Amino acid sequence: MRVVSLVPSLTEAVAVSAPGLLVGATDWCSHPAGLDVVRIGGTKNPDVEWVKRLRPDLVIANEEENREPDLAELRAAGIEVLVTKVRELEGAFRELERVLVAACGLKRPRWLDEAEEAWSAVEPLDPPPNATPDSPTGEWRAVVPVWRRPWMVLGRDTFAGDLLARLGVRNVYAGHAERYPRVPLDELNGCGAQLAVLPDEPYLFSADDGPESFPGLPAALVSGRHLTWYGPSLVEAPAVLSAALRRAHRQM
Repeated sequence: MRVVSLVPSLTEAVAVSAPGLLVGATDWCSHPAGLDVVRIGGTKNPDVEWVKRLRPDLVIANEEENREPDLAELRAAGIEVLVTKVRELEGAFRELERVLVAACGLKRPRWLDEAEEAWSAVEPLDPPPNATPDSPTGEWRAVVPVWRRPWMVLGRDTFAGDLLARLGVRNVYAGHAERYPRVPLDELNGCGAQLAVLPDEPYLFSADDGPESFPGLPAALVSGRHLTWYGPSLVEAPAVLSAALRRAHRQM
């Protein structure tokens, strides 16, 4: 089977599970290190003609990361396209099994079992020092920017928001009508958050962005790969994210 992946996390999942299966991946597919396949452009602007020339048996995509017109053009060329939809952890596990086992014909990889075990044993962050009526379970209220210029944050129904909730951190914009709303910085600083969670992708936030943009809030710099990718990184994600959140907790 010849597979092209248009999703960085799925590229890693396939490459780790069955080396040699992938023949093409995007320029943003950075894991595993040293992956030697044809690069076919970005997730939003793949070279569709180049993908066709690779003659894949399967193209794997995601409803959020890839554009439907590109996928429709591939289907019109007779190429099978599998589109994943991931909004929560359980959905990630289901979709990974669908891609690897049902679509690629692989045995269920051991790392997928390890990821489920790791997340089933996760321990939430210690409660904030002053519980509030709108946080009855003692969760931290956090704002989670994913871009700036303009500022964009995690909104409703996101995979990253679900992971944070399992770690004891509630996204204050989880009830927003949009999944990635644009919110002015002054509004973000008045949203009642107790914590700023700053991932290093898709925007590369740094240690300076916390005190500069969110004065008075502890800032957790977290790995975007561990917060937003669904693949082998899910095995270590609970430990990596928990460590970053606990470092921020000690800033209080």
